[in-house]
Amino acid sequence: MKTKLKGKYVIGYDGFDHVLLKNAEVVYEKDTIIYVGKNYSGEVDEIIDVGNAVISPGFIDLNALGDIDHDILHIEANTNRQKNLLWSERYTEKGHHEVMTEEEEAFKSLFAYSQLILHGITTAMPITSVFYKKWAETYEEIAVAAKHAGNLGLRLYIGPSYQSGIRVVQPDGSIKLYWDEEAGRAGLQSAVQFVEEFDGANNGLVRGMLAPERIECQTVESLKKTKYYSEKLGVPIKLHAAQGSFEYHTIVKTHGVTPIKYLYNLGFLGSKTGIPHAHFISGFSEAQTGEGDDLQLLKETNTTVIHCPLIIGRHGSALETFAKYKRAGINLALGTDTFPPDLFQNIRIGSMLSRIQEKEVEESSYADLFRAATIGAATFLGRDDLGRIAVGAKADIIAIDLDGFHMGVLDDPIRTMFVSGTGRDVKLSIINGRIVMKDQKIPNLDLDEIKEKGQVYFEKMKKGYLERDYQQLSETELFPPSFKIVETI
Repeated sequence: MKTKLKGKYVIGYDGFDHVLLKNAEVVYEKDTIIYVGKNYSGEVDEIIDVGNAVISPGFIDLNALGDIDHDILHIEANTNRQKNLLWSERYTEKGHHEVMTEEEEAFKSLFAYSQLILHGITTAMPITSVFYKKWAETYEEIAVAAKHAGNLGLRLYIGPSYQSGIRVVQPDGSIKLYWDEEAGRAGLQSAVQFVEEFDGANNGLVRGMLAPERIECQTVESLKKTKYYSEKLGVPIKLHAAQGSFEYHTIVKTHGVTPIKYLYNLGFLGSKTGIPHAHFISGFSEAQTGEGDDLQLLKETNTTVIHCPLIIGRHGSALETFAKYKRAGINLALGTDTFPPDLFQNIRIGSMLSRIQEKEVEESSYADLFRAATIGAATFLGRDDLGRIAVGAKADIIAIDLDGFHMGVLDDPIRTMFVSGTGRDVKLSIINGRIVMKDQKIPNLDLDEIKEKGQVYFEKMKKGYLERDYQQLSETELFPPSFKIVETI
């Protein structure tokens, strides 16, 4: 089965970088691209003309939305209120429990993955919240997630998260770490079991990875064993680190070095290690202490930084800067992390935040961040067959519609789609040669029903915060509306 895609623009790949072809074609056979150019002379079984659109490699999201997003509840909570959204010491000690049923936890990944596909993400490495979990992700819920990915056709790097500790709030409002090292050991073994059983499933679309939770919630033993199993099993690691003040200053106080230096000393960094968000490093404007050159350590070890500009920008922070990390020679990838899982927004905002600080466009352009969402991410995964439209690459392709009135006038198509477009402008998504979305519709999926179920899930998740809050605030106190709700004026 050979299929030809035709469109006004094709983002091809010349072996070194993305290039732009006008009025061009892409031909793929089964799951592999066999031609990129203007005049394919061979016979094909199907021709798809996307018209005034950009044919692009699909986005690779290395910190992808994996659940019903909780951050909408955190996004406008002030510094003091953020504490109310963590676990209280009382809740932890009396016996924390699962808020959601197994069926509900099985549903959340279907909701999330359908969102990813609608936004043009063809390869995902998901992240889910543990705020409302009994402890961390379970083998069972991630096994169901892999099944959903298989049904949808999503390319996935996944494994259950695990942790040996969690942040809790004491009665006086101070935050400490509560430890359960045995739970951490059991979680790691569950993650290893998942990789052994699922790596290569769904005709190779599902690949294993190791997902230890935040660095401050890991023991030295857990980090060392994670690195060991990564090398033994040949799978990547994703560890959230260098992402906040509590974590950063806790590591400096406990170990005498920055989080990045701590991981370097443990031998944890490397080409198979990806770090979201990695902006709270030595020399960062909010770091009160910590010496050394963390950027050099990341470069030396070929560690990938997974930049998530939308979520850290929402919380009043930013990478300092994307351009600086790029100049340092660090491999950069992107992640959406939160809702919406829209890499158009992330590229637009990431570019803006970097330009504001740099006072210069160079190395902060939309093209620079687009490379991170494609080539940079593929480099981390060790996949020269992803993140590009080239002969021999996988047929993971999206088409971005340029016809919408909101797109305005067309200049450079890359600039136009990132200035004015969103994930909703993705009109076609092909993964591994299979059409998984067309005209914002996913085959055999009732999006209205999923949206309705997602709202029910969210409302139940929201109520779980009330039980965990250290001050036991009412719902309106914990989640105040933007404006006072009244019956009449």
